Amino acid sequence: MAKLFPFGQAGAWYRGNLHTHSSNSDGSRNPRDVCAFYRRRGYHFISLTDHFKPEYGYPVTDTRPYRRQGFTTIYGAELHAPATSLGELWHVLAVGLPLDFAPPTSRERGPGLAARAADAGAYVAVAHPAWYDLTDRDVLSVGAADAIEIFNTTCDASNGKGDSLGYLDRMLSQNRHYHAIATDDAHFHAHRPDWGKNWVMVRARHLEPEALMDALRAGAFYSSQGPEIASVERIRGGVLRVSSSPVRTIRVTGASSGQSTVHASADISAADLDLGAVRGTYARVTVINRRGNRAWSNPFPLD
Repeated sequence: MAKLFPFGQAGAWYRGNLHTHSSNSDGSRNPRDVCAFYRRRGYHFISLTDHFKPEYGYPVTDTRPYRRQGFTTIYGAELHAPATSLGELWHVLAVGLPLDFAPPTSRERGPGLAARAADAGAYVAVAHPAWYDLTDRDVLSVGAADAIEIFNTTCDASNGKGDSLGYLDRMLSQNRHYHAIATDDAHFHAHRPDWGKNWVMVRARHLEPEALMDALRAGAFYSSQGPEIASVERIRGGVLRVSSSPVRTIRVTGASSGQSTVHASADISAADLDLGAVRGTYARVTVINRRGNRAWSNPFPLD
């Protein structure tokens, strides 16, 4: 048997939200209260990613004062520059930006700004592509992107376009590899509950920003709306064994329509899936509980 990365890797699981806003941009709570909220909800870390725009003074908020025992923060921002295929400002998530990251120049475009963030050490994600109808060409133009934001709580609450999983699958089918992150994008407006519903579970050596960043870059995490993925391992004869918290569906999918799924009428916590039914170079695991909440592994190579 061979456990797939990062399951079975040394370290611990840390729950975090990689996309969060405060009153430093268009959120309704100040940074201290945002950090305190997630800490009280049992999160181990967040990245405060306010909109990096001139009307807000291009903030990369120093969240060090809000770190506590068992809770830390990663600097970040949501970057903006012209222009997508539909003429909108880009939304690019940059986790791990330095505090002195410079504002965009008048000539800088979204993909170039993302590349500069990556060069500065950030983990870069294409933010909520379904929300504003990015084209596949748009996504591919962000060559510095490490991840695609596959589910976004506030986008789901605002215009119903919070699910961007199809972008990930299309990229994988074209042999373009990205990690999959689920986030809240919380703004804390009373009319749009957008907190505590999507997160990442990161496997890291310890709870320090540098270790978390190393784990993110390596893809040592999965994303969740509640279910837990305990183990994913290859066993005899091309079988993938998945263990989880109690769920009703366990599935592995690849390119095109290829998949292997176990459905159950009562809760199960493990299933053996046929990798021979999965096509392409990459596959990913999904588990779904009785409430319809999902957890997603990062894509892994099939060879």
